[in-house]
Amino acid sequence: MKLLSRVNISFCRGAMLVHVVLLYLLIGMPLAHAQDAQALTARYGALREQLANNPFHRPLYLQSTETSGSLTGDVYSLIEQPYAVVSPALQGIGHWCDILILHLNVKSCHASSGAEEGLLVNIGRKSDQPLADTYPFDFVYRVVTDSADYLQVVLSSAQGPFGTSNYRVKLEVVKLDAQRSFLHLSYSYDYGIAARVAMRGYLATVGRNKVGFSIVGRKADGQPAYIGDMRGLVERNAMRYYVAIEAYLGALTTPAPQQLEKRLSDWYAGIERYPLQLHEIERSEYLSMKRSEVQPQQVEGSAAAK
Repeated sequence: MKLLSRVNISFCRGAMLVHVVLLYLLIGMPLAHAQDAQALTARYGALREQLANNPFHRPLYLQSTETSGSLTGDVYSLIEQPYAVVSPALQGIGHWCDILILHLNVKSCHASSGAEEGLLVNIGRKSDQPLADTYPFDFVYRVVTDSADYLQVVLSSAQGPFGTSNYRVKLEVVKLDAQRSFLHLSYSYDYGIAARVAMRGYLATVGRNKVGFSIVGRKADGQPAYIGDMRGLVERNAMRYYVAIEAYLGALTTPAPQQLEKRLSDWYAGIERYPLQLHEIERSEYLSMKRSEVQPQQVEGSAAAK
């Protein structure tokens, strides 16, 4: 009798396990996505004070983390645009080339399709540079979630230069109300010994005066002391990518022929709001360089449309 009872219990547990697995397969992912949306909405609630009062003088919050061999920069922002506008604009793979090319270091971007969608992005110096001298990133592009009130898009690349790896750009947007959205951009990558040595060399020479946005103390004159080192580096890049998204969204209502010039102008203006951290080149130099870099991208887009 005891043996029979044990068999019955085992059978019941097995049946329950099957039901749990089936339930997960049927609704597990939607539940996970709902949790992601709830988590981002909760994050907005937790950051209300920081969004209202911060050194950026607008509803924006930035943080960075450094763990063993990994760097992450996170930007959170209240967007005064409806989710119904923001979500479609940020999930087309071709749109992401229009966004990424605004970044000073992005020299070229081409979308590809096939077994999985992706972006070939060439990264180089902050000045004119032949593509042959740049580093090509192969980003896998995925729309993880596209629902009525929550969007998650991920770009990931396994390899980078100087021993860096696991590059990941994650964008989340959640609907707050009829007119506002809340956005989270996360930019991260891993690095090994070679990359650490290269970044330390850069930070000790050309980048020795570079700082990020996080305030870590006060100087003798009372002025803020900003984070430097590798966390400062990832904060600067996260902000550059965020400003690119902001510039892209801001140009949506502009007539199509004028959108590129508005995006370029707005990206540069957005960067120059923070000259201590982000000023690199003059406006005329940036515009000239980007117009020449975007031209092949536009020709490719026109050819694809025919």
